[in-house]
Amino acid sequence: MRAGVNVSDERVGAFLSRVYGWMFAGLLITAVTAFVVASSPELIALVILNRLVFWALIIAQLGLVFYLSARVEKIAPVTAAGLFVLYSALTGVTSSVILLAYTGASIVSTFVITAGMFGTMAVFGTVTKRSLAGWGQFLFMGLIGIIIASIVGFFVQSDAMQFVISVVGVVVFTGLTAYDAQRLKHMAVALPDGRVGAYAVVGALSLYLDFINLFFFLLRLTGGRRD
Repeated sequence: MRAGVNVSDERVGAFLSRVYGWMFAGLLITAVTAFVVASSPELIALVILNRLVFWALIIAQLGLVFYLSARVEKIAPVTAAGLFVLYSALTGVTSSVILLAYTGASIVSTFVITAGMFGTMAVFGTVTKRSLAGWGQFLFMGLIGIIIASIVGFFVQSDAMQFVISVVGVVVFTGLTAYDAQRLKHMAVALPDGRVGAYAVVGALSLYLDFINLFFFLLRLTGGRRD
């Protein structure tokens, strides 16, 4: 019995190591790409000030997320990794605008806060014996609400609405961090043979999205804008 438990623990540990490794690699790619774009007036004019290009990149990002999530059972690990790297780079391009809109000090402080919150909830989700499955439906409903409210807020400019969206966004993605961490722990045990690589990349994408969105919503709440 103990040998079985040890094997299971080793499998979970190895899988989660790959997941978090890919997640951190994605965040690094995003940060470097954002800095490069924000430092180049030519690239800013091409991808940020050009609305057609900017929205094309946003649509491409959404397409990659849906494709990776839908094809995880069939996609080759190398392909999944390549698409994740591409997605991380595209996110860096579209996120470069925050380096132009917010002060460096507020971006750094918000990143540190995000890392602390994310790390705490990820550890909680991994080690807790309590099932967080019930959180899933609640958090998914919250996510849908955020999307709808954000679309409405795009047409109806309201500081109060944006504040509420940001607060709800922080709550939802904080909860999703714990939920996804536990889900990935359970996934590691039930993974089909030969699919660890692709699932690790898609698992990293889930946590990457939790971190990035938590960071963005916290920045909207606490970030200091440039004059």
